[in-house]
Amino acid sequence: MQTINEIQQQIIDEFSIYDDWMDKYALIIEEGNALPPMDEKYKTPENIIQGCQSRVWLHTDYSNGRLHFQAESDAVIVKGLLALVLRVFNDRTPDEIINTDLRFMKEIGLTEHLSPTRSNGLLAVIKQIRFYAIAFKAKTNV
Repeated sequence: MQTINEIQQQIIDEFSIYDDWMDKYALIIEEGNALPPMDEKYKTPENIIQGCQSRVWLHTDYSNGRLHFQAESDAVIVKGLLALVLRVFNDRTPDEIINTDLRFMKEIGLTEHLSPTRSNGLLAVIKQIRFYAIAFKAKTNV
């Protein structure tokens, strides 16, 4: 299994091929189209991420010491952003998630090219993923 930093570097390398942001957006949309669909039973109000302009659902399972995420959005760009974040965080231990320096977004230029509302929504998703990691870590250390 690749490390989180190896996956982040892979994402950075994939995006570095393109200079034009329209091509980068196309790659983000492609990532979103490859994201497995979320089971409808998880599209509940308690799985909606607050702070997102579009509707975003995030479901988490915990097994064998690792967090497993499913995510969905009704917006194509957001779905692609979710796919990228899940590539980094899915099937990781709480400690890996908590201690990760999430650098790929800045390095591929996402932070400058997303609207403020999209940036805030993406940060809300990452915050929720880290919250789950902290909660499951605390639960298992009881």
